[in-house]
Amino acid sequence: MVMKALTLAQLGSADYIAVREVPAPTLSNPDDVMIRMRAAALNRLDLFVINGLPGVNLSFPHIMAGDGAGVVERVGAAVKNVQPGDRVMINPGISCFHCPSCQAGEHSLCETYRLLGEHLPGTAAEFVVVPAANLGQVPDRMPWPQAAAFSLATLTAWRMLITRAVLRPGETVLIWGIGGGVAMAALQIAKLTGARVIATSSSDEKLARAGELGADHLLNHAAVDVPAEVRKLVGRQGVEVVVDNVGEKTWEKSLRCLGRMGRLVTCGGTTGPLVVTDVRKLFWYQYSILGSTMGNLREYQAIVRLAHQGKLWPVIDEVVPMDKGREAFARLQAGEQTGKLVIEVAA
Repeated sequence: MVMKALTLAQLGSADYIAVREVPAPTLSNPDDVMIRMRAAALNRLDLFVINGLPGVNLSFPHIMAGDGAGVVERVGAAVKNVQPGDRVMINPGISCFHCPSCQAGEHSLCETYRLLGEHLPGTAAEFVVVPAANLGQVPDRMPWPQAAAFSLATLTAWRMLITRAVLRPGETVLIWGIGGGVAMAALQIAKLTGARVIATSSSDEKLARAGELGADHLLNHAAVDVPAEVRKLVGRQGVEVVVDNVGEKTWEKSLRCLGRMGRLVTCGGTTGPLVVTDVRKLFWYQYSILGSTMGNLREYQAIVRLAHQGKLWPVIDEVVPMDKGREAFARLQAGEQTGKLVIEVAA
């Protein structure tokens, strides 16, 4: 059996992305679920996949995208939580469920942790097979684009702010680069928590959208000195939390924005992986630097519950058909999107 999928033929350029026919997946384990996909969503990680990631060896053609949602087609013999016909969204982090980290409930620290679209074939395909534990029920009122775009960015932002940084009501959080999926989710989570949000972008249009979503202060980081402006807004004490997935370009500024015992939480380095830290300030002001990747099943269940309450839906920038997928990657590469870019797999 073959299916259509949005695939990468070789590393190096989005020009190698096209819709191709590839073998369809099969149920190989009793806890597997086959999903007939309706939509997939892009993340910045997908751009890194195109150029190649250290230690990741892909089989070509490689199916792109990690986020997605669809309808359950078939289930393995041991599956109890979903049945054919259910509308589901996919948590793209695949764990073994047996190693010490998984047994401790820390699935994103699994010894064999892999992501759909990165280490494994992705979601921009007519059919996807994943373990039943990686599925969440789509809220009744949630359209397919929001369901497809929900999991990766929302789970990442939730672990960053709630689990790792332990954001509290009344605290102030600085979020760099509003407009991206993780930043937009972090803004919504921070406001749900009762925190004050300072959002930055180089786009006034993206800042305006952040204001509509509840950001308290908006800074165009291409036009102002962010640390200086932050100090004007919150005083010499600085902010309690900084969300930074930019890396080299913003790292030093992020530390300058932190107050005493402030927490800097990071999930990526889009401008480069190597950062410089003045260790004297690190220990003198007792900063906490926190790494964060995806999340565990308990955290995923928590954000799915909020989605069902209508409190945590992703912001959608654009929906394009699968045969226009390459154009969506170009928009992502240019950083033009405000929210998530979604690939419609089936109308």
